[in-house]
Amino acid sequence: MELLFENRSDIEPNEKCMDMLRELICASLRHEGLPTDIQVGLSFVGGDEIRRLNNKFRKIDRETDVLSFPMYDLRTEKPKFGTGDVCLGDIVICMPQAVRQSEEYGHSIERELGFLTVHSMLHLMGYDHMTEEDEREMFSLQKQILDEAGLKR
Repeated sequence: MELLFENRSDIEPNEKCMDMLRELICASLRHEGLPTDIQVGLSFVGGDEIRRLNNKFRKIDRETDVLSFPMYDLRTEKPKFGTGDVCLGDIVICMPQAVRQSEEYGHSIERELGFLTVHSMLHLMGYDHMTEEDEREMFSLQKQILDEAGLKR
């Protein structure tokens, strides 16, 4: 798995955290039976940038914790996996918001970044939480992947 990482925030993640996020991305792919020879974009941004992106793409003028930009609708499209050239999509995480949430929930920033990354990976793979049923399914998968990685709440 090739992680295309860019940090545009004032908060720098350490190498151990980045290794964990790479492994969670791979674990998410394996959980869904997808090959791991893909690319995923991961960007860390500040509050102003995530608010601008949220407004531009979702028409919601406020800061949020994470945005997902899938390249495919895996329910209807079948990218040519196995070539190493498939980019599943982009994950954009607001680092200041992730820090606030980790403090609010009383867990580490690593756990919060792990949660946001798995949540966003599920969006990239076609899951959503617009209905109660979809939310139950998606959140159950999140919990399974995080628990298996040892990132229990």
